[in-house]
Amino acid sequence: MSYFTIAGVQLQALHHGDNTDAMRHRIDVLMARFPQVQMVLFSELVANGASTQHAQSMPSALEAMFCQIAAQYRIWLIPGSMFERVGDRIYNTASVIDPSGQVVTRFRKMFPFRPYEEGVEGGSEFVVFDVPNIGRFGVSICYDMWFPETTRTLAAMGAEVILHPTMTDTIDRDIELSIARTNAVINQCYFFDINGAGAMGNGCSIVVGPSGDVIHQAGIGEEIIPIEIDLQRVRRERETGLRGLGQPLKSFRDRQVEFSLYRSETGSSPFLDTLGPLAKPVRQNIEPF
Repeated sequence: MSYFTIAGVQLQALHHGDNTDAMRHRIDVLMARFPQVQMVLFSELVANGASTQHAQSMPSALEAMFCQIAAQYRIWLIPGSMFERVGDRIYNTASVIDPSGQVVTRFRKMFPFRPYEEGVEGGSEFVVFDVPNIGRFGVSICYDMWFPETTRTLAAMGAEVILHPTMTDTIDRDIELSIARTNAVINQCYFFDINGAGAMGNGCSIVVGPSGDVIHQAGIGEEIIPIEIDLQRVRRERETGLRGLGQPLKSFRDRQVEFSLYRSETGSSPFLDTLGPLAKPVRQNIEPF
């Protein structure tokens, strides 16, 4: 079987506070209206807000509540992400919960939105997981997709669908829509980029097919987005090419060029080192009138 139904939930939620009752209610409504849904994906940091003071060690009571919901409805559940405390470090972490209510893996966001996402460490482990008899899924979070190496690595690990919770409330959302399409087409995979609404994002969640085609783009308010995908489409297009044309994954595999940038331990270069520190812009002094 290659058909699978994923529902993204674009939820209007509090920026600082407990949004879990609203999440539970949306899942109740979603499963009543669309019982064919097999996986539910929320946006980044939606469960208890975007403040690191809500960070918890994992496993946690909050994560356990989502495990209970997943088991209740027999669905795969990715409840966005939550701040995770590990000793004196904090990570932005997404849990992947299977239909039996078990956490099968967790992904720590690799690229915190620095310099604005302060006090958060970046993870270093790529995460893919298999849905039995369906296919392989990869996870990334928000700013990760701005670095094409992240999605390319997941694709090289066999991911056919990228699950990408985000929390974008800034004026660059239009650019992210282009990046989501680009990530999908150059890696020939489905890309589910689910944003929050209201205080937790400016919406415009997008689901993209392996040819870069927009399957659905949401508005700015609350929205439930159930999409049936066909994993055989990914496999066929990876075999025969985008619209019967380019085969970027095979071309990348068969490349003759080596990227010298990645041979250094830091991944840096003399030019990049001239760009100065990663810091917020400061206001320039203005001469008084």
